[in-house]
Amino acid sequence: VQLVESGGELVQAGGSLRLSCTASERTFGDYTIGWFRQAARKEREFVGSISWSGRSTYYADSVKGRFTIPRDNAMNMVSLQMDKLRPEDTAVYYCAATHLKNRGSHFYKQSEKYDIWGQGTQVTVSL
Repeated sequence: VQLVESGGELVQAGGSLRLSCTASERTFGDYTIGWFRQAARKEREFVGSISWSGRSTYYADSVKGRFTIPRDNAMNMVSLQMDKLRPEDTAVYYCAATHLKNRGSHFYKQSEKYDIWGQGTQVTVSL
């Protein structure tokens, strides 16, 4: 399966943005999807994840209450809904997939557990 992110753009602080991660195959529904981000001169960090069924989600503390991850397996799509954006949310955002299911939050927060990655989409939040 291949993943393609879209939706990144320049937005003002306090605004909202919705990123999309679209998969190339119908087997997309078998994968847990994670969102990660990497700001300039920083390491890639976990943002959130959603299980293959959509029943389990995990979020980084820095985005909890502001970001959500809707999933539509029929459309082969996972989104990242970002509200109340802050300048520190500026980064390249990546979606990633792993076929490993039913692991805990600690597992899905680790980027090395994902074996399929999209190319990334830039999000810039201005003051």
